[in-house]
Amino acid sequence: MKDLYVNRRIIVAALIIIPAVILLARLFQIQVVETSYRISAENNVLRYVTQYPARGLIYDRNRKLLVFNQPAYDLMVIPGQVSKIDTGEFCKSLNITREYFRERMKAAASYSKRVPSIFMKQISSEIYAGFQEKLFMFPGFYVQTRTLRKYSKPIAAHVLGYVSEVDENVIKNNPYYKPGDYIGKTGIEEAYEAELRGKKGVKIFLVDVYGRVKGSYEEGRLDTAAVQGKDIVCTIDSDLQEYAETLMKNKSGSIVAIEPATGEILTLVSSPTYDPSLLVGRVRSENFAKLQADTTMPIFNRAIMASYPPGSTFKTVNGLIALQEKVISPSTIFGCNPGYLFVGCHIHESPLDLVGAIKNSCNAYFCQVFRRILENPAYKSVSDAYEQWRNYLLQFGIGRSLGSDLVNEKSGILPTVSFYDSRYGKGRWKALTVISLAIGQGEIGVSPLQMANMTAAIANRGFYYSPHIVRAIGDSMNVTRGLTEKHTIEIDTSNFEWIIKGMEEAVNGGTGATARIAAIDGITVCGKTGTAQNPHGKDHSIFIAFAPKEKPQIAIAVYVENAGFGATYAAPVARLLIEKYLKGTITNKSLEDYILNLNLMNGWREE
Repeated sequence: MKDLYVNRRIIVAALIIIPAVILLARLFQIQVVETSYRISAENNVLRYVTQYPARGLIYDRNRKLLVFNQPAYDLMVIPGQVSKIDTGEFCKSLNITREYFRERMKAAASYSKRVPSIFMKQISSEIYAGFQEKLFMFPGFYVQTRTLRKYSKPIAAHVLGYVSEVDENVIKNNPYYKPGDYIGKTGIEEAYEAELRGKKGVKIFLVDVYGRVKGSYEEGRLDTAAVQGKDIVCTIDSDLQEYAETLMKNKSGSIVAIEPATGEILTLVSSPTYDPSLLVGRVRSENFAKLQADTTMPIFNRAIMASYPPGSTFKTVNGLIALQEKVISPSTIFGCNPGYLFVGCHIHESPLDLVGAIKNSCNAYFCQVFRRILENPAYKSVSDAYEQWRNYLLQFGIGRSLGSDLVNEKSGILPTVSFYDSRYGKGRWKALTVISLAIGQGEIGVSPLQMANMTAAIANRGFYYSPHIVRAIGDSMNVTRGLTEKHTIEIDTSNFEWIIKGMEEAVNGGTGATARIAAIDGITVCGKTGTAQNPHGKDHSIFIAFAPKEKPQIAIAVYVENAGFGATYAAPVARLLIEKYLKGTITNKSLEDYILNLNLMNGWREE
């Protein structure tokens, strides 16, 4: 009996001691070994305040400041700490209504009474200057510093892009961003967001159970400083950009100018455009909605997203392909009657060789050339010859993305063999079926960027570098992303000389109806006009050019929508920009005044 009593005591003791040991061991693990529970407990009395970095600055190619930062302030609120404030004075200081105050307080309280949330975003420096002196009167409110973009000039909106608040999709796919953060949209701001945004920091504060700040945690030893974003030097010449946008005022269209030796974009204009400052701060959403509703589509970037027929400027490339495929020689002569079958032409001297055909933009000549390209006996079929023709165009960057650093760049339209097979039947179409391609019409579509790049490739006699908008990031002058890769076109350099000679004569030796208006004293300009048929209205005026002829410094493409002949409107715009860039001044003031005062919007034309 005694043994049974002893055994029971041992069992009872074990039932008490063993759980006690387990409990003590677990407490030791939680308090000494494991840190996660301690951190969780500390988080209940710590407040982490994000320190937002200033975005990197943006300069033009000559180090002129284009985009910088201005301070802005987010007013934060902890509803549980707000009591007995002078609501009238508060609203007056912030220039808000009592109704707005009630709505924001209700929203903040529904989020949390003890956790801070944004009461009012992006308060300007002017309003904050007066409000901060009264901030002590409004317990429960504090300010978190931000920066907003500011522009030295109201130019280059499509180049620079804008910054806006992140949406749920961005937050879901990128852990760096939190609600209330901002991100670059379009242009340089989006393409180089990772470089421009910098790195967020954090300050840690001790708070009591009511959320009131009691001081800095660990005397700030665990705080991290925000790191400012990297500055960017873009390729744009801001003076040329400003002048180009001025020339395109009251006109729809686009201008792209490239430095042929590097692929750097000197100017990129989409008109109508808008002041980039419209998309900054609290008015951004309202202004964006207005710009979207504008029927002239100022937000749409025509330079990289529009698809236009290349028109007669395309004759330069068809001439190059024909020379390379040896279906013509520079001395090959065709007559014009005027025109070819159902393709009309204007009155000019006839017959013409290749240089004369470029100079006079003869449709009949290039219809004959195109037939020879597609009916080349070296290929088994028209389809095979077409595939080779298309391959040359892809090498020029037509019908595909150029791989630039411009966001939303479109590839344009370059029909495949299967496209025509599906439309007409396999083997049931021939050169005459697609003869419009001979003069840059039909199913083909290019962007102004592609046209400028094509012109740069001709200026370089057979190669180009991917067009790009940034030349330096931070302290590095080496911009990678494949933008410095040389793209070579499989056409002999000697063939380019004949096309360039034709472009030179079109500007400097043509008749009064040609592009001679683009000639500049002391500079040999090589150019080609185009008039693109437009099923939605009047024809588009087109001009491509480069200068000087030797060691070219600028290649340009100009589209003026619904303006008619290329020599009438696009060529003068290009001439003025080339002279502005190469000489710094304009000698033909009457021409400049004419273009500046020209209004081609809404179907009205000043003659």
